Amino acid sequence: MSRGTRIWTSRPREARKKMSKKEAAPALYPLGMDGFLARFASRFSLEANRAAQAFATEAREIEGVEEAVPALASVQLRFDSTGETAPARRAKLEAALTDLLASRDWLSLPERAPARRWTLPVSFDGSDAPGLAEAAAETGLTEAEAVRSILEAAPRVLAIGFAPGQPYIGLLPEPWNFPRRTSLRDVPPGALVAAIRQLVLFANASPTGWLQIGRCAFRPFQPGAPDPMPLRQGDEIRLSRVSADELSALEAQPMGGARLEVLS
Repeated sequence: MSRGTRIWTSRPREARKKMSKKEAAPALYPLGMDGFLARFASRFSLEANRAAQAFATEAREIEGVEEAVPALASVQLRFDSTGETAPARRAKLEAALTDLLASRDWLSLPERAPARRWTLPVSFDGSDAPGLAEAAAETGLTEAEAVRSILEAAPRVLAIGFAPGQPYIGLLPEPWNFPRRTSLRDVPPGALVAAIRQLVLFANASPTGWLQIGRCAFRPFQPGAPDPMPLRQGDEIRLSRVSADELSALEAQPMGGARLEVLS
């Protein structure tokens, strides 16, 4: 990164002529000296999430884009900001990204069938699920009903972030729309936590305000593996119940008993 490169503070380029009034939210913002942020909504929605994933896929094909990382409702884009030609490259890339943003109604993209499905064994027993009773009370379900609700769901990986490989998975049924706790609790590696109709699977021990409802032997970040972050945005996630003893046995397996199906 060039020390002489200035931080850009220009106003965001709104997607203009080809976009209807309901699409006013999508916009391109400068992000530091080597990036842009394409934002599709100020709040999470499945429509904004689909837009972010689709936009990132196409943006990666634009000359000059070195990285396109979709989040829940936005995409971070990076380019090479070094050298004397960096301002010209930035301007060219900004124009290309603005054109792409204005090329269609990103917030009206149809839901697409998942290309991959993961089945992850999870224990809801005892110390593996210290927050299950609290989560069930929040949903208005019994613990057995809450577990069944999770097992019957087919959520998808919405975003990967906060920590390497860490997935945000959703959406769960509406009863799971309870807030994160303001006080933090420590959770172990493999903790499966819930809040705001989403699940998060931790690769490492961490404090969190989400409620731990189970634990997996699968780790979403595996340093040294050929594919250290095996989950991808858009992957469907199915959970399969195992006992605490069965989960302990799965800890010795490289993928913790996880099974991947390629659907298309």
